Parts: sequence; C-alpha cells; structure tokens
Amino acid sequence: MSKKIWRHFHKKTLAERWQVLEEAGILAAETCQALAEREGMSLEMADQMIENVITTYQIPMGLSLNLKVNDRAYIVPMVTEEPSVVAASNFAGQIVNAGSGFQAEVISRLMTGQVCLTGPDNVDLEAAFTDWVDNHQEEILDWAKSAYPAILKYGGGPRAVRSAYYSYQGRGFYLIYLDVDTQEAMGANMMNTMLEAVKEQSCLALNQALAEDEAPLFDPLMAILSNHADQCLVRVQCEIPARKLSRPGLAGSLVAQRIAYASDLAQVDPYRAATHNKGIMNGIDAVVLATGNDWRAIEAGAHSYAVKDGAYRGLATWSYDEDKETLHGQLCLPLAVGTVGGSIGIHPQAKLSQDSLGHLPAQELMQVIAAIGLAQNLAALRALVSEGIQSGHMALHARSIAIQVGAEGEEVAQLASALADSSTINQEKARELLAELRQDKSDH
Repeated sequence: MSKKIWRHFHKKTLAERWQVLEEAGILAAETCQALAEREGMSLEMADQMIENVITTYQIPMGLSLNLKVNDRAYIVPMVTEEPSVVAASNFAGQIVNAGSGFQAEVISRLMTGQVCLTGPDNVDLEAAFTDWVDNHQEEILDWAKSAYPAILKYGGGPRAVRSAYYSYQGRGFYLIYLDVDTQEAMGANMMNTMLEAVKEQSCLALNQALAEDEAPLFDPLMAILSNHADQCLVRVQCEIPARKLSRPGLAGSLVAQRIAYASDLAQVDPYRAATHNKGIMNGIDAVVLATGNDWRAIEAGAHSYAVKDGAYRGLATWSYDEDKETLHGQLCLPLAVGTVGGSIGIHPQAKLSQDSLGHLPAQELMQVIAAIGLAQNLAALRALVSEGIQSGHMALHARSIAIQVGAEGEEVAQLASALADSSTINQEKARELLAELRQDKSDH
C-alpha cells in the first residue's frame, strides 16, 4: 500500500477519510456508509450489555498511520479523548520508520489463574501440600481439560501447574496456579471454568490425602483468573538515528542522550515511573479499547509487572550509543488481549477496528499494541526533554477550549490559533476572542 494515500490525511474531511479507507480496501463500502450515517452501538444493544442503561458515551476513534512492526505496515485504530495521543503515535512512528522500525516478539502467551485453599499455618503441612501438587500435576491438568474440553481441538488448553504458600495472621493460604493456552481468546470465562473444577477436586483430594481424621484441613476460598499476566509477555524494540530527534537549537545527539537520562530516572524514581508508564498506557489503552479488549485488565497487568523486582519502575527503557549515534528503545510487558470473545464480536466499533487492522491473530495484535506503547513513550520523552511537554499540550488544549465555548466548524481552528497566540488560554479569553471572530465575519 502506497504511503501517498495517507498524505495530509489529518487535513481531510471525514467524508474524504472514509473514501480513502474504502479505496484502499481497508473498509467495505457498507461500513463507510454506516459511519456516514452515524451508526454505532444501539441503545437496545447497550441495554443488553450492562444494567440500568440510560444512553451511550461516545469517545473519538482515530487512526495511527505510520506504524511499522516487523517490516509490516499497520493502520491502527485508537479510541481516546486525549488530544495528543493519536498525533503523538503518528509522529513517533515516522521517526522510528527512519531507523529500524519496530521489532517485536511474543515471549509467551499463557493466561494464569489461581486456586486458593485456606488451612492451618503449618510448615509441615506447607511442605506436604507442595509435594502433593508436584506429584499430581498431570491429574490437575486433566481436571482442567475435562472442565473445558472445547479449547483442546483448537490446540489450546492447560499447560502448567505450580504452587505457592503464604502465611498471614495465623492463617495459611495454599495456592495452585494454572497456566493455560487460550488461543485467540483472552479467556477469562474459559479459565474460570477450569479453575472452579480444579478448586473443588483439589480440595477434596488434598483433604483425603493429608487430613489425619475426618475434619478437613483445607477449605476452598476462591478460584479466578489473575490479571498479573506474567506468562503473557511481549517485547518490542527499535533503533533510531539520533539526527532524527533534533529540535530547533538542540542537536539530535543531545536529545537522544536526554531521552536516555529520562528513562534512567524512571528506573529509580517512582514518581517519574508512574507518569512514564501512564504515557505508555495512553497509547496501549487506546488500541485495547478500540479492539474491544479489557483495558482495565491490561492496566492492572502492566502496573503489577512494573513492580516485579520489588520497586515500581518504568516499563520502557532507552539507551544512547554515542559511537553509533543511535537511540535504542525497548518495552516488555504483559498484554493479555484476544481477538474473539467478550465484547469483541458484539460492539460494532470493535468490528470496525478488526477490519482496520486486517483481522490479526492475537499474538500479532500483542506486538502491534506494544509498538504503539513504545511510540507513545518516545513522543512524550522527546517533547519532555526538549521544548517541554506543555508546549504541544497547550496548543491541543486550545482546541478543546474552543469547542467548549461553542466554536463550530472552521471557527474551532481559528479560535484555537488565536488562543495559542495569546498569553492566556482559558474559557473567558476564548469567549472574548470568539465574539471578536464572529464580529469580524459579520462586518465582512
């Protein structure tokens, strides 16, 4: 697909953008027609999804057009209300494309769930429990397979079992972890079905094996999928010529070195690390939401992974090679996303996103989403260590203020420009400038 078709895409009207997507074969004619007619989730559909529905809440969907992962170009849908997110991913994608592009790989794709039994806080019992789980792994896997046999014919199913023990306030928590290949699904319902079966049967078997009398030692507390998805990992990296990072008055090599320093800061300061990771998730959440996946689960998994070594750290890291004059970036995190199940097959905009992406398999989707996260981080850091983050944010903020005070059509861009040129960007100033703009129009 020629890059020329995306030239000045952001300056086109909505109708012109839909036409580009149709002519490129990305969206079908009937899909573009539905967009033009503002078709989306009906209130009737919404009323079937959650309780007490009163309306739907709409958020803009845009496209990241410059993403290249493993030498393949992607058109990536992003759902967000934050003005800078889509623009930042497009800008960073262009910079990365000038270097290596994004190189991504799925390290593993297994979902993890846990069964928790409670029992006495007893060292000997802990050892006996651990031995029992080690010696009955195949039996536990068989229980899980029997509970959800449908996944086996697709090549998925339970893969591994392990145990853990925690003592807290005189009570013992005896845990069995189950790792499952859920194939194209995120697999929450599948996992929970398996885990419930393992909970009941393991508790019964353990009480029969380890209790010395009829009184049970173990009580089944819970069985549930964990969002700490450390067995569902993706890694993405890129290498960028430093000269591509230059800013007015700042050499690219200096910007690259500063980005590396900012990355280092996020490894030692949790205050910076939290904002560093929030920027990454700005991009990731936007794609996760667009594709109908559970962004809350992805957020939980990312932030729990960020503290995997005992301290909260930045998920993305950057280093500068002075000899090669290149900036190297890397991001590794859990991304438990799916391409089937949940709202993916229900929400009309999720279906639209699948069309835009080309109906990717789950592992490829993981790689694309991770690349968006690293791109978002690059754009934020480049702005932060050069002109400052506020410069770009205030220009975009001016557009939001313009809309809030009632600017319409061409007035939005005109008022935003006037606000950006003024020393004050607030609603009072915006109303004053809008009145002047309309007065000028009426005079002519």
